[in-house]
Amino acid sequence: MNRHRTALSVLLSAGALVAGVLTAATPSIAADAPTSFRPQQTQGFWTAERMRAATPLDVTAVPGAARTAVATSAAPTAIAPTAAASAASPTAFPQAGGAWTAGGAVVKTSGRVFFTMGSRTASCSGNSITSANGSTVMTAGHCVKYQGAWHTNWVFVPAYNNGSAPYGQWSATKTFATDQWAASEDMNMDVGLAVVAPLNGQTLSQAVGAQGVLFNGGYNKRMYSFGFPAAAPYDGTKLVYCSGNSGKDFLLTKDHSLGCNMTGGSSGGPWFQDFNEATGLGTQVSVNSFGYTFLPNRMYGPYLGNEAKAAYDKAQTS
Repeated sequence: MNRHRTALSVLLSAGALVAGVLTAATPSIAADAPTSFRPQQTQGFWTAERMRAATPLDVTAVPGAARTAVATSAAPTAIAPTAAASAASPTAFPQAGGAWTAGGAVVKTSGRVFFTMGSRTASCSGNSITSANGSTVMTAGHCVKYQGAWHTNWVFVPAYNNGSAPYGQWSATKTFATDQWAASEDMNMDVGLAVVAPLNGQTLSQAVGAQGVLFNGGYNKRMYSFGFPAAAPYDGTKLVYCSGNSGKDFLLTKDHSLGCNMTGGSSGGPWFQDFNEATGLGTQVSVNSFGYTFLPNRMYGPYLGNEAKAAYDKAQTS
C-alpha cells in the first residue's frame, strides 16, 4: 500500500479495501441515485479458485466539503440477536489484530463478501443480522456500490475457510445503501446491506444465526471488530478480530475509531459492543470502513444513526 499521499487523502480501507489494485478518483454521483439494486448473478461464478483470487479494492477519496451530520441524539433502537447454540473460550482484550480462535456464533454469522466491479473480482466482509426477513447481511456501503456503479455477482459466504463455503454461497437478490452513500458516497454513511435468497430451504438466519443491531447507541464503547483481511500480512483465509476501547474520529468524519491493523478485504466486517467472548454473540454498532494513510493501525467505522436504520428497514422488509 502506498502511504505517500497527502494528509487529506483517505484510504477507504486501510483496514478495509486496501490492496494496491485500483486507484479511483473522487466520485461524482447524482443526488437522486437509487438506493437499492438487483444484482445480476452468474450461476456457478464463484469457484474456490475465483474466491481465493478475488482482490481487495484500493479505493482512495478526498472527502467533500459538504457532509451529512449524524443524528446522535435520537433514542437508541436495538434489535436482539438470533442465537446459535455454541460455546467458546475467552481471548485477549485489547487486541490490535489476530486470528479469532475462540469459536462461538460470530464464526458462522460473519463471512466474506465477493462481487464483481466492472471486469474485476473483489472481496469484502459482512455479517448476518437479525431482521424481519431473516435474510439480511450488513456490510460497508462501498462493498455494494462505488463510483455510481452497483456491484454484481454479489454473494455472502459465512464462515469462509480458504476457498470453501461450509454453509454455502448466499446470492444477493437486492443490495442497499444509505441514501447518503448512494447519492454522494458520504464517508459518514458508508453502510450497505444485502438481502440474500434462501438456500436449501432455509433463510440465512436459520442456517447460521444472526447478530443483534443497535442504532443511535452512542460513542466510546468497549468494542470488538471482525473481518477477513486479505492484504498482507493477512491472506483472507481466516477470521481476524481487533478489540479495545473505541473513540470518535476527530479529523474528517463522525465515525467510531478503534486501534486495529486489519488490511484489505476486512471492509464491511462487523463491530460489536456488549460482545460475549464465550458465546460469540454481540450487538452490532458499526462496520469496518476506512483508515487514514497517515494514521496507521487505526480503523474507522460509521455511526449507525437514523440514516442507517432507514436503510436497514428497507432491506429487512424487502
